[in-house]
Amino acid sequence: MSSEIQGVLIKKLTVHADMPDTAQDVRPGFLMEIVRDDENILRKFGQSTMTVAHHGTIKAFHWHKKQDDVWFFATGRARAVLYDNRSGSPTRGVTQVIEAGADDYKAIVIPAGVIHGYQVLSQDPVVLFYHTTEHYDATNPDEFRMPHNDSTINFNWNG
Repeated sequence: MSSEIQGVLIKKLTVHADMPDTAQDVRPGFLMEIVRDDENILRKFGQSTMTVAHHGTIKAFHWHKKQDDVWFFATGRARAVLYDNRSGSPTRGVTQVIEAGADDYKAIVIPAGVIHGYQVLSQDPVVLFYHTTEHYDATNPDEFRMPHNDSTINFNWNG
């Protein structure tokens, strides 16, 4: 069951057809703007990162105390699972499931305190770009891990 978590934003992305530069360049392509500074999606910019995961992979769960994330699945299809663990949040305890990726492009804003993870659904690998409000600090990481089968979240990855 999917519910909306307060502070989570989902921006449906617009695909713009790419015009070939030369007569020899006939491959179809496209362009998308993911995050813009005039949208006020991120409080500030910290870092952009890219990762690749393969069919069936589950990358879950983790959360941040300070950092907001923006996730963009550029290839393949994935299921993002979010769980609101913020004290005082009106949606505390709510789980939200969002499918995204090829032919359903979205930018998913995940506020600090919301636990998150994803599963690759497609046979094609998933390429995930994520933009954060903080840069990664290996000496003091703002990343707190939980098992994918955490009993509090109790999410059925096979469903």
